[in-house]
Amino acid sequence: MYFKIKRQFIKKNGAPKDGHPKHSGFDAMTFKACGKEGASMQITLTDDFDLDKMAESGQCFRWYPLPDGGYRICAFRRAVTARQEGHRLTLDCPEEAYRSIWRQYFDMTTHYAAIRDRIDPGDAYLQAAARLGRGIRILRQDPWETLVTFIISQRKSIPAIRSCVEKLCAAAGDSIGAAAGEPLYAFPSPAQVMALDCRKTGSDRCSFQDTGVGNCSLGYRMPYVRAAARWMIAHDAAALDALDDGSLETALMQIKGVGVKVAACVMLFGFHRMNAFPVDVWVKRALKDGYGKAGFDPARYAPYAGVMQQYLFYARRQTSRAHSN
Repeated sequence: MYFKIKRQFIKKNGAPKDGHPKHSGFDAMTFKACGKEGASMQITLTDDFDLDKMAESGQCFRWYPLPDGGYRICAFRRAVTARQEGHRLTLDCPEEAYRSIWRQYFDMTTHYAAIRDRIDPGDAYLQAAARLGRGIRILRQDPWETLVTFIISQRKSIPAIRSCVEKLCAAAGDSIGAAAGEPLYAFPSPAQVMALDCRKTGSDRCSFQDTGVGNCSLGYRMPYVRAAARWMIAHDAAALDALDDGSLETALMQIKGVGVKVAACVMLFGFHRMNAFPVDVWVKRALKDGYGKAGFDPARYAPYAGVMQQYLFYARRQTSRAHSN
């Protein structure tokens, strides 16, 4: 069976109603069920979408590259294999899972080409960054998982972050199956994290060693992760989601180990606050290279400053890699 998801309006008019990138009539794709008993989805992409660039965008830590060029993605207690060939995306999931999880996860109802069109033609540096970063979307990730992974991310490389996250999942998360002979685990809930024994939090036992995981490699971050779990248990998720951006930032910075940058990352990548603008070392370099003393005002691109942050981050990081090769 073939399904079309209200993209005719975009095709006819070129942009969502009133030029707004978020509109109920927009969808970044059309799709059809395929494979044995509809066990996979074949999606025709009609908007900016690039798996490789999203994997390198610094917003997610449970995407694992596969030998065939695809990715195994773990999120929301599920695992999916994603492969992209040009404008075709294939996910090894049934239609129900696509509709209930992955369509939302990939933010398919936001028109990223329209967001790129908002960039000032006179802003040559950002225009160039957007050309390099075209295809990046802001993933709709779980706020709790995003909070913990960005606490862990401080002063660690991406491979080290991924290793720490997987150890945490193996020690405390529920099994969600296996792939290529390796067990897969869901990200642990706040209650499961609180149940962990750790010498760094005053216990004489270590749940990581007891479960065969070995050293957690979290160091001073483990008490911060426990503090985040305690904070999340004490707060209503719907109430947090209802806060305005300023109040949400203030609330997040009450957590031990969460400063301005981590709070901004959690707001953008976890709560999908598209105007948040995290500034890390790569963005600092981009702003220095592109704008110097004149500076860059994210407010110029409200309410989508966070998308511009992703273009700047990705482009500056890729440029640095190209120069080092």
